[in-house]
Amino acid sequence: MEIKDAFMPAFIHSFFIALGVLLGGSLIGGLGAFMSGQAPLSEIYSVASKLKIWALVAAIGGTFDTFYSFEKGIFLGQTKDVFKQFLLIVSAMGGAQFGWRIIEWFTQEHIT
Repeated sequence: MEIKDAFMPAFIHSFFIALGVLLGGSLIGGLGAFMSGQAPLSEIYSVASKLKIWALVAAIGGTFDTFYSFEKGIFLGQTKDVFKQFLLIVSAMGGAQFGWRIIEWFTQEHIT
């Protein structure tokens, strides 16, 4: 995400991109497990746990933009950029966590 975009649309996009990566990736992974004869719900749960960090990275647009924004904020005194980037990361984490909770509820793997 470029910091030059309007902040609120970027904030909302960050949440839903992370949510979409987690839900889409784990459900498609479950479809692949079904087609290969494995337990699809267990595989959905497993893939979702592995995809959480990648959903976060995809939502913030890679790590280099984030580091550049932090560099500008720290060394050039532009603390507004650091705060915006921090909020985008929190939004992406929220989207990934929300997707994780949906998968957890859907698969019921945590209930033993």
